[in-house]
Amino acid sequence: MNETLRRVFVANGEVQAQQVRAFLEAHGIATHVRGETLRTTYGISVDGIGAVEILVARDRADEARELLARAERGELALDADQEPEILP
Repeated sequence: MNETLRRVFVANGEVQAQQVRAFLEAHGIATHVRGETLRTTYGISVDGIGAVEILVARDRADEARELLARAERGELALDADQEPEILP
């Protein structure tokens, strides 16, 4: 693996990978992917085939993991009438 990148998430297929990438990039964290090419050729995502690793810069990895953990806990969910937080 590139020494400057760290894995922060393993997605089960292309759809989940793109959702996680969009989430992190919306928070200003650039992402890269690494994974089985069968996911894009055949759309396979069974038993780890089609798994996609989401990678970010080493110096942003902790921040990315914390954002993903907060999202998993539901801390970043918006109410229907709530405006999204704009990050610098």
